[in-house]
Amino acid sequence: MSSRQWLRDARVDAAAISANTEALRAAAPSAHTLAVVKADGYGHGAVTSARAALEGGADHLGVADLQEAFELRGAGIDAPLVAWLLDPQFDVDAAVDAGVTLGLSSLDQLERVVAAGRGALVHVKADTGLSRNGVPEAQWGPMLERLARAVHDGDVRLTGVFSHLSNTSPDDDRQQVVVFERFVDAVRAVGLDPGIRHLAATAGALDHPVARYDMVRFGIGLYGIAAERHLRGTVALRPAMRLSARVVGVKRVPAGSGVSYGYAHRTESATTLALVPLGYADGVPRAAVDAPVLLGESIHRVVGRVAMDQIVVDVGDAAVAVGDEAVLWGDPAHGVPHVDEWADAAGTIAYELVTRLGRRVHRTTVGGGFRVGESA
Repeated sequence: MSSRQWLRDARVDAAAISANTEALRAAAPSAHTLAVVKADGYGHGAVTSARAALEGGADHLGVADLQEAFELRGAGIDAPLVAWLLDPQFDVDAAVDAGVTLGLSSLDQLERVVAAGRGALVHVKADTGLSRNGVPEAQWGPMLERLARAVHDGDVRLTGVFSHLSNTSPDDDRQQVVVFERFVDAVRAVGLDPGIRHLAATAGALDHPVARYDMVRFGIGLYGIAAERHLRGTVALRPAMRLSARVVGVKRVPAGSGVSYGYAHRTESATTLALVPLGYADGVPRAAVDAPVLLGESIHRVVGRVAMDQIVVDVGDAAVAVGDEAVLWGDPAHGVPHVDEWADAAGTIAYELVTRLGRRVHRTTVGGGFRVGESA
């Protein structure tokens, strides 16, 4: 493995993803496990994440769109794969040729699949209350009648039905379970086998055992991040991403010095400021206030406004030099901040931070645990 130290680096621990998959499967068991690797594996690398999750015991993969599915197939990954957010002009033939299961949410999508006459694999999604994609209950009748004819004629192969919980409250989630049960009954009423039933993602699978059905979908939890605040610590998860950069400037400034645009911060006393080349162009939220950064052996804080390319860290009287490593987030077991701390500082969620890292951030994949100061 190269010993190069990158200016900006998101180091991804594939073994952590495998271990998280195993831990989640043990905590929320079901006959099948679908690893969600959409959005480039939540910013961790789709191919890396898929392979690691399969190593950890997942037997299905899920993505948002077909381009994401084709990337996995192009990398030689042949596990069952579902894509559920379809372009209005989605290519049925390409999906069939790649062995991708299509997640259908409307009669129009079904008709497109039927017209191709290729016997495509499909999972049909019901809207059980989230009001996003999925067939609304008022349209179940015509959708399922057409589906039954298509299955009978061999134009479509129904291998699953699914929906998604809102994680709003236990009562809201239980109501969605009731609606999902009605949908499954409606599928059976037209003479169809619903196949694999799946409703719960990470939070739902942990909170509601009744919602696990035949398959659970693990997304953010695979990457060592709790899906909801109340689930933090309920399963032993290892954060799989460690974001760092090399310090590019250090200066001593007197009390009263303005820092960054608009002087949103002025130093209270003489102090040392370290310049770290990560900014909102790299996915670091501009709204982050007082966010933690590990420099040396201590946690210091971002001061002043986050800029496009850089942040300023007040290190007080600590000894910091150009070239030192500044770690924004990673595994707290190794003394670094958790990405949740950055999400809290920015008033957002960890999902947003890990998925929106820019292309200037180099991705380094390691196969096992790592500690601060190690080179990739």
